Amino acid sequence: MKNEKAVVVFSGGQDSTTCLFWAKARYSEVEAITFNYGQRHKLELECAASIAQDLGVKHHVLDMSLLNQLAPSALTRDDIDIKEEEGKLPNTFVDGRNHLFLSFAAVLAKQLGARHIITGVCETDFSGYPDCRDIFIKSLNVTLNLSMDYSFVIETPLMWLNKAETWALSDHLGAFDYVRNRTLTCYNGIIAEGCGECPACRLRKRGLDDYVASRNGRGL
Repeated sequence: MKNEKAVVVFSGGQDSTTCLFWAKARYSEVEAITFNYGQRHKLELECAASIAQDLGVKHHVLDMSLLNQLAPSALTRDDIDIKEEEGKLPNTFVDGRNHLFLSFAAVLAKQLGARHIITGVCETDFSGYPDCRDIFIKSLNVTLNLSMDYSFVIETPLMWLNKAETWALSDHLGAFDYVRNRTLTCYNGIIAEGCGECPACRLRKRGLDDYVASRNGRGL
């Protein structure tokens, strides 16, 4: 464990919760930051707060409601049905979300004296969101360092993992059951196994099934 401080961008979902466990195993001091951007389900905020409390992590919640006004999507509007169309970005994509989240996380991190910012973005199993790509993260990392004259490192422990491998990581961290039962990934706001129908639930379940089958095959 490094005697350093880290800030985790935290939604209370599978990926960010796995990252929170990862950070706690790696850094001596970890804090979490969650954004209230008028997301479709307020339960996400409650879930994040509950997990942070469970893990003894100081939890910051920032008001980002302006993003809701600027970038309507199926994640910020109850009257927009969640759908995916071939060759198009999913309508759950919120323009500028990760850009703004990481930028504000960096401002907080500097005030806290933290140089590590951890986010659960992934380019392997993702929905085509441009702000989950490795090239974007690396570009923003340089920009943040220059903008505040401060040496941030944006860490993406899940970037090259598929969902089965993300489940494996949570298991390695001793958090498999916790992540499975306490996190909120579902676009329809159902904790744990979710609705089973939305794109987020299908991706989560496919990865879980693949990992459990692999683990059972190894007799674990």
